[in-house]
Amino acid sequence: MRRRKSIAEIVPIVLVTLSFALIDFHHTARGAESEFALIVRSEEGRETRMSMAEIAKLPRVNVRAKDEKGKESIWEGATLHQVLKAAGIEFGAAIRGKTLANYLWVEALDGYRVVFTLTEIDPAFTDLMFLLADRRDGQSMGEYEGKLRIVVPHEKRHARWVRRVVALSIRRP
Repeated sequence: MRRRKSIAEIVPIVLVTLSFALIDFHHTARGAESEFALIVRSEEGRETRMSMAEIAKLPRVNVRAKDEKGKESIWEGATLHQVLKAAGIEFGAAIRGKTLANYLWVEALDGYRVVFTLTEIDPAFTDLMFLLADRRDGQSMGEYEGKLRIVVPHEKRHARWVRRVVALSIRRP
């Protein structure tokens, strides 16, 4: 006959098993965090993945602006123009003729999408600034905002302040 194990014999086995499960979960969560990459798609469909480290190396901009709840913060990140340019998207003289109608399609993790015209983003056309923020008040942003957030300080409504940005795609009409 098989002998039943006592609680004193089972508890260490359960604790060791839980420890390994927690270590594995922590490793997986850290791995997923470090694996995040913004996807940038060109008009031709070429896909570029940009890590947070690559985005952080781009020229940085700080802007003071109020969020949708009226809380003023200092947002920090790279401009959309710099991010797209680093991914190989051409601006300036390249935006002419039919390409004047092309637009940027921004996608969020939850499926929310907004559009910007390329001429809005291009410093050759405007002095307006569109920020892809990765820091708020000197800190990485939390779960609510995600790793990346579009900040549009000059707009009266916050409809294009996209949280949890995962992809930027250049499209033509």
